[in-house]
Amino acid sequence: MLTEIKAAAERIRGRVLRTPLRYSPWLSALSGGEVFLKIETVQPTFSYKIRGATNAVMKLLETTTAAEAPPIVTASAGNHGRAMAHATGAAGLKLIVYVAATAPESKIEAMRLPWVDLRLCADYDEAEQRAKAHGAEGTALFISPYAHPDVIAGAGTVGLEILEEDPSIDTIVAPIGGGGLISGVATAAQGAARTVGAEIAASTPFTRSLAAGQIVTIEVGDTIADGLSGNLDPDTPTFDMVRTLVDRVVVVEEAEAIEAVRSVAASERLIIEGATGVAVAAVQARRVDLRRRRAALVISGANIDSAKLKQIL
Repeated sequence: MLTEIKAAAERIRGRVLRTPLRYSPWLSALSGGEVFLKIETVQPTFSYKIRGATNAVMKLLETTTAAEAPPIVTASAGNHGRAMAHATGAAGLKLIVYVAATAPESKIEAMRLPWVDLRLCADYDEAEQRAKAHGAEGTALFISPYAHPDVIAGAGTVGLEILEEDPSIDTIVAPIGGGGLISGVATAAQGAARTVGAEIAASTPFTRSLAAGQIVTIEVGDTIADGLSGNLDPDTPTFDMVRTLVDRVVVVEEAEAIEAVRSVAASERLIIEGATGVAVAAVQARRVDLRRRRAALVISGANIDSAKLKQIL
């Protein structure tokens, strides 16, 4: 997979931003370590998801033309769909997105584009099931938002850039939903830095599945971290990747994630969404020990509705 991540880095070069790694005096003082922020919120679609989406689309076009390529179908809690809309639009491809109707309106509206067939579902689990079934019909190519190898490889370029920028980083903390980001980052960082994933208490498929030794179905609650909410695809390779490569997975509470969104705005002058707040909260609430560590924290997305942000602030 490391070879695929390096190939992805070349494939997306010039199409995706190489984002800054910025020192955080606030989190460094709070944690007792040296903490840096990998700021993916400056990407054109305001999240790291553009990396995997762009890599998957560009790799598809290496074996076919835009005119001959089938439509792409995917499921999304918002950010992946927005990223796929960006990538398919640039490539001249058609896109079908099954998306949870509960996703923030800002994410849904960003996908209402001429080449995108948007299909609303009750929740993310339904969206994923319907998108996967659609792909199985053979009329469109299903690209999972976290389980597709090209999506994982694209996400892994985040870890690659962190360690290229600062080889002395010894810990990388990232939010974990379906596991695509943490799997890619952990692969890129293997042998160089430990990786820690952060889940939200309302949706802990990895914590529960790791404890059981296999993927289990969980009951998903309401959460500000909508991008992390949902069950795991039984066929996802990310469970085994996380079990093998990730140092640990920690869980943060809803109030801690909300406080993290507020604190990042106040201390870093950055807008983040709830899913990113989960990773920040893992450090802020001391779920992960960074004392005497040199750590990078993935600031993964900023697509939060303005009304929700106003309420939190």
